[in-house]
Amino acid sequence: MMSTPQTMETEEDLLTCLHIKLYHPHQGSRSLYNLLPLGTRRRHSADDPLRVGRDPGSCTYSLADPTVSRKQLCIFAYRSPQNPDLLFTIQNLSQRGRLSVNSSALGYLERMDLPDKALIRFGEYEMLIVRESGEARASFEVAFEILVVPPSRETCAFEPGDLTPVMDTGLTDRIWTTRD
Repeated sequence: MMSTPQTMETEEDLLTCLHIKLYHPHQGSRSLYNLLPLGTRRRHSADDPLRVGRDPGSCTYSLADPTVSRKQLCIFAYRSPQNPDLLFTIQNLSQRGRLSVNSSALGYLERMDLPDKALIRFGEYEMLIVRESGEARASFEVAFEILVVPPSRETCAFEPGDLTPVMDTGLTDRIWTTRD
């Protein structure tokens, strides 16, 4: 009788989880997230890329928004010899729009490592991705959540153009300024 290796993943293994927190300025008036599994954790195989875009046929998770590219972004899981944790890279799949990771712009097909906490921006979307470490190697979990305020406001990760000068304090968030 052959014994099975002890390295196989079991149900008891703590899975790495990507907490993906979304914000869009018009999310209250549009059904942008009705295709996402909100409030639950979904298991995802580590060897399959996780794609986000508007096309449910080619993306793992879809946004119901015509301004989003068919394939907007892709997240890849990987391991390195020096680190036992499951790590991730993000790639911009949009030919027409830029994607930024903590204010670093990515062009079409460019990718970079995701830190444990990353602010992703594309179009009018802000996505805060937080990696919760786990022990399992063959899969990870994804948990989507909707934020009521932009994560850039919470993390103070403003980009140039996000702020408008005023006389009293010197700077203010552009959301609070009036437009003609």
